[in-house]
Amino acid sequence: MVILQAKNIHYTYQDGTHALRGANMKIEQGEFLAILGPNGSGKTTLLKHFNGLIKIQEGEVFLDGKSLRNCPSREIVQRVGIVFQDPNDQLFAQTVREDVAFGPMNLGLAKEEIEQRVEDALALVNMSNYGGKSVGYLSYGQKKRVCIAGVLAMKPEVLLLDEPTSGLDPAGVTHLMRLLQKLNAECGITIIMATNSIDVVPVYMSRMAVMYEGKVVHEGTPENVFSKIEELEEVYLELPQIAQLMRLLRDKDKIPMEKLPLTIGEARNFLIRKLNENHAIKLTSSDVLKE
Repeated sequence: MVILQAKNIHYTYQDGTHALRGANMKIEQGEFLAILGPNGSGKTTLLKHFNGLIKIQEGEVFLDGKSLRNCPSREIVQRVGIVFQDPNDQLFAQTVREDVAFGPMNLGLAKEEIEQRVEDALALVNMSNYGGKSVGYLSYGQKKRVCIAGVLAMKPEVLLLDEPTSGLDPAGVTHLMRLLQKLNAECGITIIMATNSIDVVPVYMSRMAVMYEGKVVHEGTPENVFSKIEELEEVYLELPQIAQLMRLLRDKDKIPMEKLPLTIGEARNFLIRKLNENHAIKLTSSDVLKE
């Protein structure tokens, strides 16, 4: 079932920048979708349309088949949460617990319900022991987790994230991506993530979309999209690093392969098969020489 849809979205900022030029996209319920593209391609602007943060100028955005123009802002905020690129733009309360509680409080929920939502959200992001801690003393990665908790406390159906891995070290990226994967797989939250971290896409995402100059130019599984190497180069999008290495082995070193492995695991399996095949060939040749 399609839970979100952007249909022919055009948007121009006050300075004359044409951020979106007829963007179209459908998101199925339960998907973990990556949106890639060079800076200025319209990724963030499209995300903000999905959440109602930007007023639609031209085109339509549908939530469960209902135009966002006809949806109360309260309903949109509850059902579609967004996490900004810089957590410092989103956090404002003195303590972690107060920040996470802000959204549920604005819904007018009972105190007990608010407290339960806060504790549940903090537990989901592994921040239960930080409820009373000052936000200013958190690490960058911890702040990102608190931002996600603040959105989860609203119990959204869809979670939008703008460059969530930026500013994180490799371990922080892994922890965050595994958290998002868990929220998607175990909690059933539809996740849409704008990112320039190409290497995480084939590892964690079920589908991806590529934006360029305000339009969605490619959509599909990572395997399908990353197979269009020349077309991706035209929109200044690189392959994951593992795929770049395997491409060199294929094109420069003439190692035949039906498709490019996109992850370390896929590359390892391919190379092990090749080594085993070569080993078997050598053994056969040796047997022939003995005869």
